[in-house]
Amino acid sequence: MARERAGREQQPQARAERRAEPRLDKAFPVFLQGDRGEALGIARNISEGGLFVETRNPEPLGSQVRITFPSQGGDMTAVAEVRYVCHLVGRLGSGGARQGALRGMGVRFLYFEAAGQAPPVLH
Repeated sequence: MARERAGREQQPQARAERRAEPRLDKAFPVFLQGDRGEALGIARNISEGGLFVETRNPEPLGSQVRITFPSQGGDMTAVAEVRYVCHLVGRLGSGGARQGALRGMGVRFLYFEAAGQAPPVLH
């Protein structure tokens, strides 16, 4: 029994996945509209509840954004709340150029707009 306990103590514990929903690990372009204006972004790690969007100027925490997913079959737009903002910067390269910088925001879907629906007023 002591040997079993010692073996368990030496094994690193695997990190538990906190997210219960399955994720689609694809990258695709999206259009963003928020308090800071319009921008392009790259959507990643999408789930039923939200996604992560890489963008140069993330919106503030708690704000609402419209995310339009362009498609040949017709665009789809979601209204979402910014849940977290991410500014990760890698090491500095030659000449002080940043390498590996990542900026973006995690959003939670609030609702999807019906086709032809007028956009809501964002606050």
